[in-house]
Amino acid sequence: MSSLRSDPVNWILPEPIDHFDRLPDSLLLLVFNKIGDVKALGRCCVVSHRFHSLVPQIENVVVRVDCVISDDDSSPSSASYDKSCSAGLISSLFRFLLEGIVKPFQAVAHFLGPKRPTISETLNTHPSSPSSLSVGPVGPRADVNNGEMEQGGVTHHSPTQVLRNFDEIRFLRIELPSGELGIDGGVLLRWRADFGSTLDNCVILGAASVTKNVLCQVPGCGNDGFCPNNNIANVDDNGSIPESFYTNGGLKLRVVWTISSLIAASARHYLLQPIIAEHKTLDSLVLTDADGQGVLCMNRDQLEELRVKPLSASSASKRTQVPALNMRLWYAPHLELPDGIVLNGATLVAIRPSEQSASKKEVSDASWLSTAFEEPYGTAAKMLVKRKTYCLEMNSF
Repeated sequence: MSSLRSDPVNWILPEPIDHFDRLPDSLLLLVFNKIGDVKALGRCCVVSHRFHSLVPQIENVVVRVDCVISDDDSSPSSASYDKSCSAGLISSLFRFLLEGIVKPFQAVAHFLGPKRPTISETLNTHPSSPSSLSVGPVGPRADVNNGEMEQGGVTHHSPTQVLRNFDEIRFLRIELPSGELGIDGGVLLRWRADFGSTLDNCVILGAASVTKNVLCQVPGCGNDGFCPNNNIANVDDNGSIPESFYTNGGLKLRVVWTISSLIAASARHYLLQPIIAEHKTLDSLVLTDADGQGVLCMNRDQLEELRVKPLSASSASKRTQVPALNMRLWYAPHLELPDGIVLNGATLVAIRPSEQSASKKEVSDASWLSTAFEEPYGTAAKMLVKRKTYCLEMNSF
């Protein structure tokens, strides 16, 4: 029996194998690039020294903004912190900015809905400013203290500070909690703007209201199942803008939408300068919002243009100056899309700087306009450009 006994030393088991160590760095970087979100990547950093060293090398980064932190919130309580996060974006931007554009638009604030914080407030990365954009304490390196903000016992970082931890970003997406434009409920407003050192182009789609054509149950009412007299009247027009559009404030409201969207876009562009200057590897930058209201896009050529050619700042506020513009407008009193969605007072505005209009293809090109929006609004743009075109001009502001 004694011969069956073994020396206890021989019972020592080999160290367990960490199967992640078998994965090449290239595969781990592929996984991290699929994750993208800075919060999730921050959690990955604490898993191991290897992850901590690999995360700063990823090329695809998504920054989702949590909330706006105001220096006026001196109370350290968590209730104050939650209130600042859930308050929503207030847009006093237009009441402040539009006063200095042109006198006919001084009454623009009348058309604006509930107030939200301005884009300059939400994207301000200076810790001493009245308010700062909060991303949360999530970076690959925990020793970055510059730009941190304390609120309710929680440390927050501005996007500029968080992104400094990444060395090889190529594709960057920043998402705000919501759009800047305070508009009444039921109103549709979407815009997309491309910038270099200044505005390259902008497309705006708006509608006074959006309704849904209810499926008609009456036999023989139509092969598509929709009742032609349900929700809207069948309007057989020639594509012209009706006279009432000018007399009932319709045109004035569209001018407000256009100016407001341009100001929001130029303010976003101005405040992206530090990120663009620091990350020279960028190929694409998108700044959008959770509401899908507005999208600012920059490709590699446009990013490089901004680095070598200083932008012109507006004297009215911290935003890029909007150059003199040529605009084309299409309007439909009622626009029914194939899926039954009806846009009432549908308006499409295509904008380019006046100096570019002669050298670049016409803004009426449907392929350029329809790709600016996701469906079903891309289809709406295609339908609108088939209607009569109206040309407008706007001075620099």
